[in-house]
Amino acid sequence: MTTPLSPADCRQKLRRAMPVVEQAAYFDHAAVAPLTAPAAEKLRYYADQVAQRGDLVWPEFAAEIEAGRQTAAAMLNAAPDEVAWIANTTQGINFVAGGLDWSSGQNIVTLSNEFPSNLLPWLQLGDLGVETRLVDPDARGAWTVESILDACDQRTRLIAISWVGFASGYRGPIQALTDEAHRRGILVFLDAIQGLGVFPLNVRDTAVDFLAADGHKWMLGPEGAGLFYVSREALNCLRPMNVGWNSVVTRYNFDQPRLELRPCAARYEGGTQNVPGVTAFAASLELLTACGHGPRTSVVGEAVLENVAQLAEQLRRRQADVCQSSEETASGILSFTMPHRDSQAVRDHCVKRNVAISFRGGRLRASPHAYCNQDDIDRLLDAIDEC
Repeated sequence: MTTPLSPADCRQKLRRAMPVVEQAAYFDHAAVAPLTAPAAEKLRYYADQVAQRGDLVWPEFAAEIEAGRQTAAAMLNAAPDEVAWIANTTQGINFVAGGLDWSSGQNIVTLSNEFPSNLLPWLQLGDLGVETRLVDPDARGAWTVESILDACDQRTRLIAISWVGFASGYRGPIQALTDEAHRRGILVFLDAIQGLGVFPLNVRDTAVDFLAADGHKWMLGPEGAGLFYVSREALNCLRPMNVGWNSVVTRYNFDQPRLELRPCAARYEGGTQNVPGVTAFAASLELLTACGHGPRTSVVGEAVLENVAQLAEQLRRRQADVCQSSEETASGILSFTMPHRDSQAVRDHCVKRNVAISFRGGRLRASPHAYCNQDDIDRLLDAIDEC
C-alpha cells in the first residue's frame, strides 16, 4: 500500500515538475497557471510526432484522450462516460444554458458577483422569458444556502454557482446547497474552475448535475482544454448544441451518418478534439493525482491552504486588509489591499520583479499553488515592501 504524501512531500514533488520556479515567484493560478513539465513535454511530443508522421499517430493520441478521460473522471469519482472534453468553462456553461428545455416564466438563481461567463449566458435567456435572479453575497463574498434558497420558488429550474469566488476566494457549501436544491426539484450547475485540482470533489456525495472547468488554472493544464461533467441522470436533460460526427454512435461511419447520439457525455464533444491540449491537460491531472489529489481527500489542497495561511499572516504584520475565510470556506485565493498604496501600482511593480499576482475587484489577488514555498512568499513580500 502506498504511503500518503505529506503536504511537505507534495510540495516538493510538485515543485520539481514546475519549470516556472526557475524564473518567477508565481501567485496567479486563479488567472493562468504555468505549465507542468509533463504537460509541456506532451505538447512538444505531439508537435514532433504529427510533424514527422501526420495521421499515422492518430490511434496513439486517441487512446491517450480516453485514458485522460478516465483520469479526469477518477478525480471526481465520476464514471468516464459522465465526462466530456471542452475548450473552456464558458463552453460548458453554454451547453447547459442552450441545452435545457426552457419555458417562459422559469427562472435561474445565481450570484451577483459571478464571473461574467457564469452570468451572461443566463441573462441571454431573458429572450425566452427566463428570469435570472441575482443573490448578493456579503462584503467579503460569502453566501449561505439559505440566501440562495430564499431566491428560489416553484418556477426555479436551475441554480448556477461557482465553487470558489474568482475575486473573493470564498469556497461555498456546495454539497449542502445541492442537497437542498434537489429536494426542491432544482438542477445545479457548478463552475468549478477555481477549486478543481486543489480541493476534493466527490460527485457521488456532492451530486451536482452539471460541472465545467477549464484546465488552465489550478489543474495546471494549457489554455483551451477543460472538462464538462454531466451526471447520468441529467444526461438527457440537455439537447446537444454542437452535434457533429463525434456525437453519434456511428461516428466512424462517414458514408452513412445516422442521428443516434452517443449514450454518454462525449456526445457534447461534436467534432475533432484539441488533441495536444487535452493530452497535455491529462498529463497535469496525472501529476496532481500522484501528488495526492483525489475526490475524497487532497494533500494538494492542504498544502495550498498552508501557503495561503502563511501569506495571510505575514501580510497582516504589514497592516494589510486581508479577505480570508475560515478554514472550511478558504481557498487558494487571497485578496488584500496594502495601506496607503495603490493596488494596481503594487501589482505592476510585482510583475516587474517577476512575481505573478493579479488585481481583481479593486484588490490584489494572490493565488499560490501547493508547490509555492517560503522563498516565493518572501519574494512577493519584498516586492510589496519596495512600493
